[in-house]
Amino acid sequence: MALYSEKVMDHFRNPRNVGVIEDADGVGEVGNAKCGDIMKIYLKIRDGIVEDVKFETFGCGSAIASSSMATEMIKGRPLAEALRLSNRAVVEALDGLPAHKLHCSVLAEEAIKAAVRDYYEKNGIAYDPAEFSAGDCPSCCG
Repeated sequence: MALYSEKVMDHFRNPRNVGVIEDADGVGEVGNAKCGDIMKIYLKIRDGIVEDVKFETFGCGSAIASSSMATEMIKGRPLAEALRLSNRAVVEALDGLPAHKLHCSVLAEEAIKAAVRDYYEKNGIAYDPAEFSAGDCPSCCG
């Protein structure tokens, strides 16, 4: 069995939504000091919908694939759905990640939450801080 699924390899080799949105409505940046991965997510919101999303990721192939898949999963969706995106959903959409790479999917979830929180704060939108709590972070995150 291969270490990485075909979907992981496809999103690593051909990442979707790479780049910067200069006038982004929300920006979230997160990192993992243990592995050195850094993800930055940019959101363009119109009428409560994620109209556009871009990412910049400094990290391994799993981090890039997780960022790419996560952006695909929230593009065109309501903000509430984007906020509910879990790292497990990203892993499932990628047809799995090795256990020692699960933290990459956690970073994708956290970066999206950080970007949505930034959007809410910039626009004075009240929110429940519990919605932004850490996801199902595996023990590898340290």
